[in-house]
Amino acid sequence: MNYLVALTLLIGLSGCAVQPTDPVAQGAWVEVPVPNVAAQQRGAAYASANCAGCHAVGPTGDSPLAAAPHFRALGLRYRVDDLAESFAEGIDTAHAAMPEFIMSPEENSDLVAYLKSIQVRSTR
Repeated sequence: MNYLVALTLLIGLSGCAVQPTDPVAQGAWVEVPVPNVAAQQRGAAYASANCAGCHAVGPTGDSPLAAAPHFRALGLRYRVDDLAESFAEGIDTAHAAMPEFIMSPEENSDLVAYLKSIQVRSTR
């Protein structure tokens, strides 16, 4: 009799198992953003043509103007996505040598895509 009660409880509790809430574990599709390599390349070209006179625009190297931040480290100080708004409005700095520039929405998007692709991570 005890065997029958234990078997009944075991069968009854098997339906109470915790179901996974992770969508991947449940077989759901998870979107992974695919980098737009063409936009990154256009952004790199824009940075080289318009910014490299003062800034280190690549993944390595020093800025020609020592006070100009390296583009690869901007993400340590700012959310790179938020820079798009600053680029659209024109960067206003206390630094007189920073020129005023106007870029198209496409150039802005391309530059942000490029900046995202070269950001370094903090070692802290």
